[in-house]
Parts: sequence; C-alpha cells; structure tokens
Amino acid sequence: MSTHIAAEPGQIAPHVLMPGDPLRAKWIAETFLEDAECYSQVRGMLGYTGTYRGRRVSVQGSGMGLP
Repeated sequence: MSTHIAAEPGQIAPHVLMPGDPLRAKWIAETFLEDAECYSQVRGMLGYTGTYRGRRVSVQGSGMGLP
C-alpha cells in the first residue's frame, strides 16, 4: 500500500495524469475514462483509475503547488 495516498498494489496504472486540482482529476475521470474507480480520497487528493482507448490510465490530484 502507498503510505501517502492509501492505494493498494495494482490500483495505479502505468500511465498517470497529475492535475493539481483534485476536482479536475475527478472531472477527467468522469469525462474521459471508462469504468473509472476512485482508489484514493486521502486529504481530499482524489485518485482514479480507468480505461482510455483501451489503456489503463490513472489520474491523481497533486495539490496546487508551492506557496
């Protein structure tokens, strides 16, 4: 398990999109991924894995950056 986002082994795809805004990650998953499943909600940083054009893809909010 990932210690920071609580993802189990195999839940994160080899290809990962990393938008800063966690709600944008949710929107991307709902709009573009088939069969998207949320694998993390830790500290509001949403993470999803699904399929895009036959490939497993994850999308994970990363936060808005440094102050």
